[in-house]
Amino acid sequence: MGERNGLRLWGPLDFAVRAGEALHLRGPNGCGKTTLLRTLAGLRPPLAGQVERSSACSFLGHHDGWAEDLRARLNLELFAQLHGGDAAAIPASLSDLGVPDRAVRHLSAGQRRKLALARLRLVARPLLLLDEPFDALDTHGCAWLTALAHAHLRGGGAMVLTSHQALPADFPDCRILDLKATRNPSASARLEHVS
Repeated sequence: MGERNGLRLWGPLDFAVRAGEALHLRGPNGCGKTTLLRTLAGLRPPLAGQVERSSACSFLGHHDGWAEDLRARLNLELFAQLHGGDAAAIPASLSDLGVPDRAVRHLSAGQRRKLALARLRLVARPLLLLDEPFDALDTHGCAWLTALAHAHLRGGGAMVLTSHQALPADFPDCRILDLKATRNPSASARLEHVS
């Protein structure tokens, strides 16, 4: 179950995300999508029950945690060093995403989001937890993320994401979990595959 300031957000929930699957969490602002992702990532404990993960995860949230005065490339190099990532992929990632190598404080919101997405290429973890990954992205960034999602799932990875906007038409098929529908204390969410 999810709760914030004594207000029940969702639950109880009962679901699994397996290799090659994507799950799209939906619901209005404040329904607990971010809370659920943070719980799945192990950044906050569940109020009841348990979260079982058989593999490591990467969490992409709203706060990027960049060193604002450092250039984009150096930020990614430090990230790769801390997390055992592939630093050799940094130049191609920046180029592919169209992120200029300047101090992060001088990047636009979309460029900062693309820089955060570049982390997903540097450190390959089987489970991706993505909170509003399409926020501030242009058409090119959306296409890049869609291609990454296809490759990740084809490679046996799994993904849980939130998005207020419709996913691109060519984004991989996702099961949908509507958190608004799980606020009833007796509800137990069951997921249906949606193409």
